[in-house]
Amino acid sequence: MNRDELQSLIQGTLVTTPTPFDENLNLDIGRTYEITQWWIEQGLGTNVSPLKVTAAGGECPDLTDEEWLQVLNTTVKAAGPDAVIMCGLKSKSTMHTIEDAKKAQDAGIIGLQIDLPFYHHPNQDDYVRFFTDISDAIDVGIMIYNTHWFGAPTIKPETLLRLADAEQVVAVKWSTPPNEDFDSMKQFANIFNVINNSANTVRCIQNGGRGYITSTATAYAKFDLDLWQLLDNQEYEKAQRLIDTEKPLNQWRKKSTEKSGGYRHLKAYMKAVGQDVGQPRPPTLPLEEAEISELKDAMRTIGWVKD
Repeated sequence: MNRDELQSLIQGTLVTTPTPFDENLNLDIGRTYEITQWWIEQGLGTNVSPLKVTAAGGECPDLTDEEWLQVLNTTVKAAGPDAVIMCGLKSKSTMHTIEDAKKAQDAGIIGLQIDLPFYHHPNQDDYVRFFTDISDAIDVGIMIYNTHWFGAPTIKPETLLRLADAEQVVAVKWSTPPNEDFDSMKQFANIFNVINNSANTVRCIQNGGRGYITSTATAYAKFDLDLWQLLDNQEYEKAQRLIDTEKPLNQWRKKSTEKSGGYRHLKAYMKAVGQDVGQPRPPTLPLEEAEISELKDAMRTIGWVKD
């Protein structure tokens, strides 16, 4: 696919999915198949709600390479031929990242979320070589995960402009550095789909962004599908009012994160709506029933659960 075709698919509300584990914390393939079908039934996995599996929220660093590929194959099969499925890749060398990218492409994945190679202490020239080499080797889309909290230097706007001819680089998952606004993204928003990964989603879209990352749509798809429609229609005040209704959920998430890091909240959301996908793998602490009860209370206040 060319850049235009891929950008028409990698946009909207990009849905980070949790990876199901059984009671022994083994990968649960059967549950992966079932929950993927349920997500599709909720309206996810479209060109405005791609499912993004095996990202950080899907505990990708905690999966073996074999498990990672099993999740990809199972998800694509369960979702069906028309679904839009993305995946995260582990941070590896250029050579091994290309190997994984080709495996994902062969599995039917449409787009790849690829981290900056932070373990290699890269500079801006390294970034250009890294993403250009991967782009030249594959036919699916690349979303660069640009973030400041991995420890590596963020990729600069002028560096992104140097990747304009890397045909498969179609999107940038954008986290604004501390104390900076979204103004710098205007330099490249006409080339790449900018996908917001910071707090102010409305501000990003107003500056030319084409989507945002969500960790809640797997539990309550209607919220994010409605939100993207408002954002896409430039109804920004209504969109912000809808975002503000999530405050009780955000307060619960902050408390959960303080107890243990990782992405345990994704699995908590699922359990709270009656779609259990198991516990997270250590070192993240398991979820306790009291936490789920508090989460359900928060969801009741915003109408996400009715019982």
